[in-house]
Amino acid sequence: MTSPLFFFELNGESKDMPKAEVAGCLEAVAGSYDIVASGPGYVVASFDGRFFDEVADRISLTHSLGRYLGSYDPDDVSGLEGAELPEGTFAVRGKRFEGMMRDVDSQALVRKIGGILSRKNDVNLKEPDFVVKMQMCDKVHLFVEDRVTETDLLNKRKVSERPFFSPISLHPKYARALINMTGVKTGGTVLDPFCGTGGIAIEAASMGMRAIASDFDEDMVIGCQENMDFYGLKLADFEVSDISDIAGRFSDVDSVCTDPPYGRSTKTGGEDVDRIYERAGEAIPKVLRPGARAGIVLPHPMELRTMSLEGMYVQRVHGSLSRHYHIFRNPA
Repeated sequence: MTSPLFFFELNGESKDMPKAEVAGCLEAVAGSYDIVASGPGYVVASFDGRFFDEVADRISLTHSLGRYLGSYDPDDVSGLEGAELPEGTFAVRGKRFEGMMRDVDSQALVRKIGGILSRKNDVNLKEPDFVVKMQMCDKVHLFVEDRVTETDLLNKRKVSERPFFSPISLHPKYARALINMTGVKTGGTVLDPFCGTGGIAIEAASMGMRAIASDFDEDMVIGCQENMDFYGLKLADFEVSDISDIAGRFSDVDSVCTDPPYGRSTKTGGEDVDRIYERAGEAIPKVLRPGARAGIVLPHPMELRTMSLEGMYVQRVHGSLSRHYHIFRNPA
């Protein structure tokens, strides 16, 4: 039996990270999947539709996702005549990805597509039963928008909304993407050994993982617990620990996801940050189960002799700061 095709409408904040998140999330949730096509702002993937809701619940760098209807040249969308739609009324809504296809009249194309689809379903522009999204980029891509990412919920967990916070912390959607890119399954154990104010632990727990937190700074561990309590979440375990000592406390975790300290405003105990990263590279493989992945955010590209680098993705924060999301795999 052929698996259905689903379209992921990606955000444009990072060039390759949204695609990597889709792949990691599908590996974790569906197990078997196939990336059928990808391009600027989208991924088309084949996987068992039973896993769709869990994928949609976890994903964060995707605007919306749903059943794929096809890809067309703007001059010929006649292939849509055989498209299968859900029951009910519909509306077509179009979007250019980063201003692409400027020479195409998007509203005329929406009307043309709506005319074809209205032969089977009635149009209702104000309160449709479902929306057909049209993404204009390398081609005209059409899909039934089954789910929209809950950006409002993620924003409610951003740094400034927490009772205990530091300005240097990942936005929840990037913390969630980091977790997804490691391919950890729902229910797995995620350790953040530089937990800070708990942003990664919060997302791990909200995604159904067993969140474990440690930090050399006791105030951070206490603050992390305070933030978890604020959102009605619990740590599966925690410890005040230097990064080099975590193997004496934790073992066989399914994923390590962490954003170590960097910059002049962070607490490092006076130690050079690159030395901290080197010590992290020595310690993390000792607590990570064989073959599992670690997601580590660093201010510059870095390789570790203890783990293989599977991918590295850049997020431009501002003129003087870029975050480099490294995905390492522990030896099997």
